[in-house]
Amino acid sequence: MIKFKKPASVKGALLALLLPAGVALMGIAWFTHGVLLERLSREFITDRLREEVSFLEHQIRDSDGAFDELKTGDYFQRVFHHAFVQHSDSKTIISPESWKPLLAPLIKSEKEGTIRVENSEITEGPADILAYRSSFVANEKSFVVIVAEDLGALKNSQAELHAWTAIASLLLISLLVCAIWFGINLSMHSVTRLKASLKRLQDGRVSRINMTVPEEFHPLVEQLNQLLDSLDQRLERSRNALANLSHSVKTPIASVQQILSDTSTPLDSELRQQIAARLGDIDKQLEAEMRRSRFAGPQVGKSCYPVEKARDLLWMMGRLYPAKSFELSSSLPENSRWPIEEYDLSEILGIVLDNAGKWSHREVELILEQRGPSKRIVVTDDGPGVEEAELSKLGQRGLRLDEQTPGHGLGLAIVQDIVSRYGGKIVFSNRPRGGLKVTIEF
Repeated sequence: MIKFKKPASVKGALLALLLPAGVALMGIAWFTHGVLLERLSREFITDRLREEVSFLEHQIRDSDGAFDELKTGDYFQRVFHHAFVQHSDSKTIISPESWKPLLAPLIKSEKEGTIRVENSEITEGPADILAYRSSFVANEKSFVVIVAEDLGALKNSQAELHAWTAIASLLLISLLVCAIWFGINLSMHSVTRLKASLKRLQDGRVSRINMTVPEEFHPLVEQLNQLLDSLDQRLERSRNALANLSHSVKTPIASVQQILSDTSTPLDSELRQQIAARLGDIDKQLEAEMRRSRFAGPQVGKSCYPVEKARDLLWMMGRLYPAKSFELSSSLPENSRWPIEEYDLSEILGIVLDNAGKWSHREVELILEQRGPSKRIVVTDDGPGVEEAELSKLGQRGLRLDEQTPGHGLGLAIVQDIVSRYGGKIVFSNRPRGGLKVTIEF
């Protein structure tokens, strides 16, 4: 069994597919041309023979059956290039005489209309003819009129025309091959330009792929640029995180060092509390930056199952706050996927649900919605809500509206950061019946 090796390039694959297909289609067209040419020629000859027979019949009727006066022999041979028969009870005329062995038997035939005579062995006559026979009565006499044509001459003409068609087909195939080659090279020019742009990107001469590409390559270029943006954002976040961490812990560390270096002052309970507070600030900053470092942001190929993740977190919150009810409301199917990294979604839902669990009286509701490309997360509680003037401050780092409630004031700020990385938005509002409503939309 012959195995065909798959072409290694797109250009090779296109040529291997299009060139044989073009040759095959041209061959089918040439064969169809031959079949249709023969059929149309046959129909045309049949119609013409019928008209000539009708013409002869009309002439005989007008002459009251005296077809001796028509002098049709030389006329029909010269004008129509056909052989003909005019037969009556008293006389028979066959012209030309060389066709007599072929046409004489047709006079006695009872068949009317088209008659085909093939493979004749008469030396002086044609081997293949098509005749049209008509019998009628004029002036109380019976007549038979037959007009015939040599199909051999017609076949020779058809063969010559078909040969010229084959030559034209070969020329068209050559032009088609050139057109396919030119079209493929022109189409692949964009790939060559894209390759050169990637090379410039690798060499550091450009930072993004900015070029006009065909519509089919737009998603590829967009994904590459998004990947480059993501890498730049990660690098920028890492640098900012290190700078923030360095700036945040520098002052507490300096304070602790100052207290410890002062040997003249004993470490009483107040100083110990100051040291503990400063160390707590350092720990808080380290925890926040560590959590931020784990956020992935938008990643190509990364997704999660929001319904499954929501059920797991609601079960966990129910164990953490057993006196409160956590409900899920969603029309999404279980296998629905969102293009959000799993840890990021867990952090968003965990922080918002934990915040709602702290402040709610009895129940918390989580709503997951998707309308077209828009994805929404809505968390509501029946707690005291937030003053209207304070709503705009929610999400600021370190902000705690109630110092009596445990926490560092970093949760909603972290959610704000994650949502912004995905190009989404978060809205805080009060419910009409009391409680806070958090709406996150991607």
